[in-house]
Amino acid sequence: MELNTILSAVDHTLLAQDAAWDQIRALCDDGVRYGCASVCIPASYVARARDYLGDRLPVCTVIGFPNGYSTTAVKCFEAEDAVTNGADEIDMVINLGWVKDRRWEDLLREIRAVKASCGEKILKVIIETCLLTDEEKIKLCEIVSDSGADFIKTSTGFAGGGATREDVALFAAHVAPHVRIKAAGGISSLQDAEEFLRLGASRLGTSRIVKAVKAMEQAE
Repeated sequence: MELNTILSAVDHTLLAQDAAWDQIRALCDDGVRYGCASVCIPASYVARARDYLGDRLPVCTVIGFPNGYSTTAVKCFEAEDAVTNGADEIDMVINLGWVKDRRWEDLLREIRAVKASCGEKILKVIIETCLLTDEEKIKLCEIVSDSGADFIKTSTGFAGGGATREDVALFAAHVAPHVRIKAAGGISSLQDAEEFLRLGASRLGTSRIVKAVKAMEQAE
């Protein structure tokens, strides 16, 4: 697989609690330089990053992050605020407690409400696979498919586990054709990235792929 193909699928990500503007700006520079799909950054930096980037690269941010148990109204406000500030893509965390309570209709309504708040912007739905059974994952594939969201996403990377090959393959087998797949968390090498893409992911949430490419360049 061509290196540019892998890089063009990367949401170049920095969501550390102590992320500062100099780091965000460097992330933006690398995202542009390496032709990434977007930069994924904290909501508080969206407006500044949008001003800095102009139209050179999409800006992605996260809402209900990382725990997912904010109210629907709060998630909708976060989404609207992010879009107003210039976000092109929104990654939302579902309410995992509602999954365990089997509140399927509430989950569907919430995702639809957040999608409405995003307008025409891309919505990715993080279901935090490391906390779910396969049965729950399959049910959420159905719910996300019915919700109008654009992507289903494996993980936040903050819950003790990230993307697995098995989960991406399971998503590919159970989501509707219009729903794309984002693998995130623990993608540490170009080999990982290529395997996830071959299994059906079309986006990769990671900070390590660009670092790996830069290390290759320095070694040459």
